This record gives sequence, C-alpha cells and structure tokens, in this order.
Amino acid sequence: MILSGKEIVQRMEKDLVIEPFGKESLQPASYDLRVGASVTIPPKGFKLVSSLEYVEMPSDVAGVLRTRSSYARKGLILGGGFVDPGFRGNLTLCLSNMSEREIELKKGERIVQMLLLQVKAPSEAYRGKYQDSRGAVR
Repeated sequence: MILSGKEIVQRMEKDLVIEPFGKESLQPASYDLRVGASVTIPPKGFKLVSSLEYVEMPSDVAGVLRTRSSYARKGLILGGGFVDPGFRGNLTLCLSNMSEREIELKKGERIVQMLLLQVKAPSEAYRGKYQDSRGAVR
C-alpha cells in the first residue's frame, strides 16, 4: 500500500522523520525530495547529489525513489532508488544526464519523488554502511 499525503503527515506525527519538511513537496501519494546543493550535470555525465532532507524511516515503511517527470523529460535519470525500513540519513541521489545539454540543479529544487510503502510484516531494520549518512556518500 502506498501512503497518501495525509498518511505521510500522520506518520510524521508518530515515527516518520523528513527534515526539513517542505509543504510544497507533499503530494497526494508521495513526497518530493529536494537537491541539497546546486550542481551542474554535464551531457552524458553522472553526479552523486545529497537530498536536502534527512529522513528516518520507521520499521514498517520503505521508500521507492523516482525521477520527477519534469526532469525525466529533460534527460535526467535516477539510478538506484530504494530506501529500506529503518534507514536514517540524507539520501544519496545517483543522477545521470542522458541528454546532449547540461542540466543545472539549484539547491532546494524538487527533483525526485519518494513513494512511501507500508511493509506488511516488518522484520529487521536497515543496518548497512549508509546508516546515519550526511551529504552525498559513495
């Protein structure tokens, strides 16, 4: 089940953390992540960029990341894109520019949708090497 915007807000009152929260980023069934620093991605180039948001996922919620369609139309592709239950930190966005023109992203632009999914039978929370990450991490 995908959490609605209303359910995202309700979970933030309980156990989900998205900081700083941007009211304009809340969508009917997703939350738009913003880029944490201005960056230019050259044609056919690749950059690792941190989300502005720091997230803490509850043990029964996972996230799926997708490029916002307005950026996909410009040739921006997101590599990877899954946030495990229990993850804490900034999200590293693996961005590729498939176009023939450079793509400029300004700090705070909404570039990636995060769909939040209810995990039916949560087990173990994330404990990987990216736990508590700050900024873009290789």
